[in-house]
Amino acid sequence: MPSNAVQLPPLSLYIHIPWCVQKCPYCDFNSHALKGEVPHQEYVDHLLADLDADLPLTGGRTVSTLFIGGGTPSLLSAEAMQNLLDGVRARIPVAKDAEITMEANPGTVEADRFSGYQRAGVNRISIGVQSFSSEKLERLGRIHGPEEAKRAAQLATGLGLRSFNLDLMHGLPNQSLEEALDDLRQAIALNPPHLSWYQLTIEPNTLFGSRPPPLPDDDALWDIFQQGHELLTAAGYQQYETSAYAKPGYQCRHNLNYWRFGDYLGIGCGAHGKLTFSDGRIVRTEKTKHPRGFMQGNYLAKQHEVAAADRPFEFFMNRFRLLESAPRDEFRIYTGLDESVIRPQLDRALAQGYLTENADRWQITEHGKLFLNSLLELFLADE
Repeated sequence: MPSNAVQLPPLSLYIHIPWCVQKCPYCDFNSHALKGEVPHQEYVDHLLADLDADLPLTGGRTVSTLFIGGGTPSLLSAEAMQNLLDGVRARIPVAKDAEITMEANPGTVEADRFSGYQRAGVNRISIGVQSFSSEKLERLGRIHGPEEAKRAAQLATGLGLRSFNLDLMHGLPNQSLEEALDDLRQAIALNPPHLSWYQLTIEPNTLFGSRPPPLPDDDALWDIFQQGHELLTAAGYQQYETSAYAKPGYQCRHNLNYWRFGDYLGIGCGAHGKLTFSDGRIVRTEKTKHPRGFMQGNYLAKQHEVAAADRPFEFFMNRFRLLESAPRDEFRIYTGLDESVIRPQLDRALAQGYLTENADRWQITEHGKLFLNSLLELFLADE
């Protein structure tokens, strides 16, 4: 069983804004096409009530990062964002140097909104570009064009934010190697401190899931990844996570906390949370997905305690997404388990060349990255 000497990890706060102008055919996030106007203040009131209900779970800890995701958070007015972040700061300690990220779509971006969000406390904006090809954007159901994406990035640069991110996809329907690299070159030219560059995957329960478009084959995808990775590296970006690249010092601190098995409070429609308690319990929460139910005050949908047997898999499923080495003592500190309980699995991982190990750290190998699922399966709890 977990020991009682659990050290509490850093605490983040995630806030979900569920609406989009329209649902993209590849998206399986909890987003809902907007019917009518965004209920700006009403939804903010419910978010703050949801936070009030969850405050006892935090034990008075300070929030070190905050992420507002969606949906399309930039549909929320700057005034509503100000009220939301003022309300958060009034309820829970937020670190003075906290990274506060907000997702935004280029099509919903206006200069006054961006600067308004910044005044509210947002210091990092993540812009959902996906592609600089009009044809590909249309195929992805995006409602912005390439020029809007570039303008949004230039606005973010001009505001002097702490950082900004461009979200870019590859492996798009009928995408050639040259088209994928051209997207990447245009993104690099805008000089974002951070680039998320990930492969389009077809998810069930999406429009693409029921009518899959023709995607590049595995060989083409490998060429795109290899040559794209070289382009990014040459431009000064370092890969630090499966699909994330950053200039030195500009990694997303919020996502790093997820991958390092940190704690996070999830507020808003469908938001997930993970909280550690000083008695060694780890609890996961999930909020009501649909805005209608959530805005009737039914916030919490599910809550469960993470069993000791499930903790090794959950820890490594997150940790091994990162390319950095993992401090061995964090396994004990954050799971409450002794390393001896996973020694046989670690020895198998080492024997199969998935990991290397020294006195105080584990490092996933190139082979381990290629066979990540096989590596993680070693740590699944026996049924």
